[in-house]
Order: sequence, then C-alpha cells, then structure tokens
Amino acid sequence: MQTSVVGSPRRSSLWHSAGFTLLELLVVLAIVAMVTAGVGLAMRDSSQVLLERDAQRLAALLESARARSRVTGMPVRWHASAAGFTFEGLAPSELPEQWLDRDTSVAGDGAATGAVTLSLGPEPIIGPQELVLISSSQPGKSVRLATDGVRPFAVQPAQP
Repeated sequence: MQTSVVGSPRRSSLWHSAGFTLLELLVVLAIVAMVTAGVGLAMRDSSQVLLERDAQRLAALLESARARSRVTGMPVRWHASAAGFTFEGLAPSELPEQWLDRDTSVAGDGAATGAVTLSLGPEPIIGPQELVLISSSQPGKSVRLATDGVRPFAVQPAQP
C-alpha cells in the first residue's frame, strides 16, 4: 500500500487541475459579452444621434404649431431658413426657431430660401407631407419626418 509523502502531489489532484470548469468558462463569456455591449453603445455615431434628436424635437414643435392653428383657426406654415426655421402665423416668441445642432439642415433645393414649406392647419386633416433633415458635416446622414395628414408627424428612417 502506497502512502503519499507530505507535500508531494497526489495523482487525483493532477486530473482536476488540467483545465477550466464549465462554470468558469461561462463567467468569462458573460464578462466578455458585457464589455462588448458597453463598447458597442459607447461607439454610437454622435452625428446621427444629434440629427435624430433634432428630428424628434421638430416633430413635437410641428404638432404643437398644428394644435395652436386648430385652436386659433389661423393657418400656420413652417418654412426652412438658412439659420433654422420659422413658423408663419404664430408670434415669433411662441416656439423656438433654431436647430439644437448647428449641422442640421433641411434637404432640398429651396431649403435655404424658405421654399420648403409645411402647411399645418387650421383644418384637422392636412395633406400628406414629409421633410428630410440632413447633417451638413456628413451629408450621408439623414432622417425623414412625415405625416399622412391624420396622424402626427413621426420620425422615420430616410429612404435612399
């Protein structure tokens, strides 16, 4: 009968230290997955985020102007301008008239001259209208705002 000397490795302990357990591998995979998700969220394109934020804000402003037009019975029109946009038919201080990001602009040939116009009322049902916002610094980035005339303006992905 063999006895082991104090401090000498046992044969059965060699078999247990040969690799990783399934639990250890799962913990490492979970940590790698969390780090990958964090890096992916941190690397989101900031110009696209700013453009989407401006589009959501403009959708809210257009709906606010549309509601004010219905309440007052006065027609309200939205025009793009070189510095931002204007609401014709409302007092100048009622709604903001500048973009949040200075790179945001309206796509179209007449955007700088105010030829891009949206009619916001006072009728409860307006015709289908759409507007494309682009980033001046990165022209490939765009967001589309549209309504079918019954539903509110909504931000939609721009179609190529």
